[in-house]
Amino acid sequence: MTSRAETECTIADVTSSPSTSEPHADDLLILLAVSRTGRFTTAGQSLGLNHTTVSRRIAALERVLGGRVLARSSGGWELTDLGRRAVRAAEDVETAVATIHEGEAESDQIAGVVRISATDGFSAFVIAPAVAQLRRKYPRLSVEIVNVTRRALQYRSGLDLEVVVGEPQVHRAEAIRLGFYTLGMYASHGYLDEHGTPADSHELSRHPLVYFVDSMLQVDDLDAPRRLVPGMPDSLSSTNVFVHVEATRAGAGIGFLPCFLADGHADLVRLLADDFAERLPYWMVLRPDSLRQPAVAAVAAAIRDRTAAVQDALLGIAPAAER
Repeated sequence: MTSRAETECTIADVTSSPSTSEPHADDLLILLAVSRTGRFTTAGQSLGLNHTTVSRRIAALERVLGGRVLARSSGGWELTDLGRRAVRAAEDVETAVATIHEGEAESDQIAGVVRISATDGFSAFVIAPAVAQLRRKYPRLSVEIVNVTRRALQYRSGLDLEVVVGEPQVHRAEAIRLGFYTLGMYASHGYLDEHGTPADSHELSRHPLVYFVDSMLQVDDLDAPRRLVPGMPDSLSSTNVFVHVEATRAGAGIGFLPCFLADGHADLVRLLADDFAERLPYWMVLRPDSLRQPAVAAVAAAIRDRTAAVQDALLGIAPAAER
């Protein structure tokens, strides 16, 4: 694996050399790094270069190729059509360099930072344990998780993969269905002792709802409680599902909660399970080049394995011993 010092030396040599009619391999690798992070600064840090050098080398590459390889977007830098063709060439260069080190340990390749966007509940229940187990084998691996509940992005600069609720409609990306989870109505024992247990959806509509902020909900599939019981007044609303759980436990109202989070609390009771069991899919979305990165491929596989292992819990199915 090329050291940071060797990379800086190579780049310095490229910078001082005159322009040629063929793109420099180092410039292509810089573009590849920018395409994966969406930012000059982050790409530069991974290569041991400063922002100015990255910008200068991208400009030099564009002069040689005769067009723009990057375009600015709200999320960072995105590849143009010319840039995507250049990145394919860069990946060939990266693969060729990797063959020099084929005898090195696998752990040398499963390293670096993998950036994930996912819902807070899935991150805690699936991703965190999966990554913890993976890092025991690959301690040089680092994972950054951004928690947000939204549709899959059309442009995912700076992200290696996303986990979203509902089937994504995306272009130039690979979408993999991970599995399903179930949401249900829950209330605390204390709340039910004070306000009574609703016997049907009509009685349920008289109780306050603990759920997402309606005006900020970006995923249509998550509108079930307001669609199924439109009369329920809002009690406490939040963009964070752990707030939903804790508010429901505290007696703020009836929460529409993921079963895999609510079932772990003995003080919560599931209500009207036959009437309210919203089953939704989790999908993983990756950039086309992401799975060719050993670290990203390893994290994606670990997430898939963990999701499969806890599928019953995600669906709210109790272990056989508890039925």
